[in-house]
Amino acid sequence: MEYRALGKTGLQVSKLGFGASPFGSAVDEHSEREAIQAVHMAIDLGVNFIDVSPYYGVTRAETVLGKALQNIPRESYYLSTKVGRYGAAAFDFSEQCVAVSIDESLKRLHVDYVDVILCHDVEFGSLDQIINETIPALRRIQEAGKARFIGISGLPLKIFRAVTEQTDLDLILSYCHYCLNDTALAGLVPYFNQKQIGIINASPFSMGLLTESGPPVWHPASDELKTCCAAAARYCRNQGVSIAQLALQYSLAQSDFATTLVGIANSEQITTNVGWMHEPLDPELLREVQSILEPIRNQSWPSGKPENNDTAGV
Repeated sequence: MEYRALGKTGLQVSKLGFGASPFGSAVDEHSEREAIQAVHMAIDLGVNFIDVSPYYGVTRAETVLGKALQNIPRESYYLSTKVGRYGAAAFDFSEQCVAVSIDESLKRLHVDYVDVILCHDVEFGSLDQIINETIPALRRIQEAGKARFIGISGLPLKIFRAVTEQTDLDLILSYCHYCLNDTALAGLVPYFNQKQIGIINASPFSMGLLTESGPPVWHPASDELKTCCAAAARYCRNQGVSIAQLALQYSLAQSDFATTLVGIANSEQITTNVGWMHEPLDPELLREVQSILEPIRNQSWPSGKPENNDTAGV
C-alpha cells in the first residue's frame, strides 16, 4: 500500500480509502457481518483511512462501523466522520447541534476521538453560518480532544474556495470531480497545495456512472451524461475490462490527492479494489475511453442552494 501526506496534518493515509457509506444499508445480520469482515480485511491489506457519517443510513453506518472497530487497535486506522447532515433534507449546522452530534458519533463508533471531523455537504447551508459558526464549533471540538483535524465536504467546487479563503481548514473532501468523466477538481490543486490543505477525493465511479451496472435511478446526472458513460462502459466491456477498474486506477494515479475514497460493503469489494490498484493502467484503453467521454467532460449537476453552485467552472 502506498501512503500519502494529508496536507499539513502529519497523517500518512493509504491512497485507497475506505468509504463506509454502504454500511447504512446493512439491515440484517448477514450484511452487518459482511461489513464488519470488510473493515478487518481492509486493515489487513493496508487501508488505514475510514470515512463515515451519521447521515449514512440515518446513523446505521456509524453503528455498524463502531462494531467493526471494537477489536481493532486504535493506532491501526484513521477515522473520519461528519456533522451537519442527518437525512435527505435534514441539515443543522448550528454550534449546538455540532457539539451534540460529535458526542453521539463517538458513542456509536466506540472511540474517544476521530482523526477528522468534516462539515457535511455545506452547499445546503448558509456559507456565512459555516464560516462564522460551524467551523469555530469544529475548532472547539478539536480543542476538546474529540477530533484531531477539521474540514468540509460537498459537491460544488465553488464552496471550497469560498470557505477556505475566510477560514483555516486542515482538509477538504470533494466527490465526483476527479474521475474519468470529470477532472475539474484538478484546477484547485495548486490553490490547496499553496494553503497546505489536504485533499480527499471521493467517488471515483461518479456515484455509479462508471460501473457495469450503471447509476441508480435517483442519480442526478443528465441523460446525456448517463448515455455517454454507458457507452464508455460498453467499450470497456468489449475490451474485456470493467470500466470501474479503469476509473479507480485513473483516480488513484493522481498523486496530489492524499486518498481516494471508495464505498465498500463487503470483503469481496475491498479485495477487488485493492487488486485493481496493483494492476497497471492501460494507457491505450484510457485514451479511447476519454475520447468517448469528451462530449460530457466536466459536466456535473447542481447540489444544495443555487447560490452555492458553480456557475463558471474553476
